[in-house]
Amino acid sequence: MTVQRRVILSALVDRDHRPTIDQIFADVTEQIPGVSRTPVYRALETLVELGIAKRTKHFESAARFDGNTERHHHLVCIRCNKVIDFDDPELSGLPLPNMRRTGFEITDFSVYFEGLCPNCKDLSNETQQSKQSRRSNQR
Repeated sequence: MTVQRRVILSALVDRDHRPTIDQIFADVTEQIPGVSRTPVYRALETLVELGIAKRTKHFESAARFDGNTERHHHLVCIRCNKVIDFDDPELSGLPLPNMRRTGFEITDFSVYFEGLCPNCKDLSNETQQSKQSRRSNQR
């Protein structure tokens, strides 16, 4: 493991919200000034190939990476795009569907739930309370 890969892995593991390549790159350039994006991306792909990291697949354009390669699920904030790990033995133990008629081979799965993270929920509640207060004052 090279020093550069060690720094990249550290940047990945130190973040708990499934960082994008841009976020990892920003962390790495603080420790290794002058590094370019391509070696960081290649190192991430190598870590994925080695099973040390995992590329997460959510319905957004930016690829995200995860240092937790065990089966787990995610809570995804629809406002700020924060991704939070969510472990649930019942979800992890779901039986896989029979794919004989489609020919598709399932190798792994994860479930993700969309909603509002605590911070965005609090902001939403504060905004609603503020609007209600202004309406009451206007009457």
